[in-house]
Amino acid sequence: MIFSSFKINSEEKIHLQIEQHIKDNIEKGILQKGSKLPSTREVSKLLGISRNSVVISYENLESEGIIKSLKGKGTFVSIESKVVNGDLTIDWENMINDYGSKCKELDIIKTELPWKKGMISFKSIAPDESLFDLEEFKRCFLNVFSLEGEKLLNYGYAKGYKPLIEYIKGYMQKKGVDVEGKDILITNGFTEGFDILLSSLTEKGDIIACEEPTHNTALKIMKCHGLDILSIPMKSDGIDIEILEETLKNNPPKLLYLIPSYHNPTGIVMKGEKRHQVYKICEKYKVPILEDGFNEELLYSSSHVPPLASLCMKGNGIVYIGSFSKILFPGLRIGWILADEKLIDNLESVKRARTIHCSFLDQAMFHKYMESGAFTRYMKKVRKHYKDKYNFTLEQVKKHIPHEYILGEGGLHIFIKLKGVNGREVLKHCYEKGVVFMPGDVFYNNRNGSETIRIGFSRVNEEDIEKGIKIIGEVVKDLGI
Repeated sequence: MIFSSFKINSEEKIHLQIEQHIKDNIEKGILQKGSKLPSTREVSKLLGISRNSVVISYENLESEGIIKSLKGKGTFVSIESKVVNGDLTIDWENMINDYGSKCKELDIIKTELPWKKGMISFKSIAPDESLFDLEEFKRCFLNVFSLEGEKLLNYGYAKGYKPLIEYIKGYMQKKGVDVEGKDILITNGFTEGFDILLSSLTEKGDIIACEEPTHNTALKIMKCHGLDILSIPMKSDGIDIEILEETLKNNPPKLLYLIPSYHNPTGIVMKGEKRHQVYKICEKYKVPILEDGFNEELLYSSSHVPPLASLCMKGNGIVYIGSFSKILFPGLRIGWILADEKLIDNLESVKRARTIHCSFLDQAMFHKYMESGAFTRYMKKVRKHYKDKYNFTLEQVKKHIPHEYILGEGGLHIFIKLKGVNGREVLKHCYEKGVVFMPGDVFYNNRNGSETIRIGFSRVNEEDIEKGIKIIGEVVKDLGI
């Protein structure tokens, strides 16, 4: 109400005071063109004055073209406000804190060479959207929306959509994980789950150990939280056991982050015996494990290996972070944390404090899709598709790119160690020829990996795979001379 601060003085006629008050409010921008004024009756009642005084002031303002009365609708401001240009200028860059600065500094979307139209891109390891089972998903959406639409569009629960939670518990049990005494928190994919865990379990300066190389997003989050990262080198079958034990014995970390299956970026699958060794070492030194269930469904060359979490049995020392984003509907951003129920109880409160909850509509649709059996049918189709594409890409890499070794047993990418050639130098020349890929050094905490590159093939057709790999090979050969 524009007259709530209006004060009448006895030295000037009341209608002149009202006119000036309205003009001042227009000048300050409080009243904009089209703003509706209170009726003369409302103003007289509020101010305790004669209505005639208000009527006179409105008539005078209308005669000046400042306001306009529309029969049956009311009185409106008819001129633009004359607000003096504001001069509140802030140097936002100098206000950004260490966390914000670190996030930008480590944002590879902004710092790495971008894809341009017409380029062959091996950067992405996202699934091929042309394989998505859209019709089945559409049916699931219509079914769940018709049954629960009004509930799903309201606020949900921070922990997640209960039917989906129960489904994922069963899903993890089929992987051999004992879920007794454990619970699940639904998250916006792996990234939010990992960030919530680090925010809740670590302080700046804490030590966290991980494989070298490792998931770039995980590295970024760890660095942004100011953690001291201990990088443990990998062998061809996974993390170096001897160095792992030496590290945990002499400089025990707060947490150990591992990707035992279809490791990003190497694609290595840690075998069952080695998983037992890793688990026993962590059990010996009481170091909890954060297990990243990255791409567990896309193994091509052997049978599946149960996750590390399956070895914990009645213990609670392994936290499993899962997601289907790399194989199914990453746009839904659905992931989960499986952990001790007391830990989940706390993480639930962190989730509620941050984002209240993940979209219940997305969770319900996803659950209906998984429950329908469509996911099982989808996986049979995509495994064959990606296996054929993986084998084709591997064949082209072996044929055209000089290398020291090639890693990868599954997933949507191949990791290559070049022979004495810098990966970024290769990328620079390939970029000029219309080919882009991920340089391997972004997956290393230390200044290593300069001779490695990662080739993501999931969204590239065979013709472009062959053409792009040939170009990379030619550049490597030229630089290696």
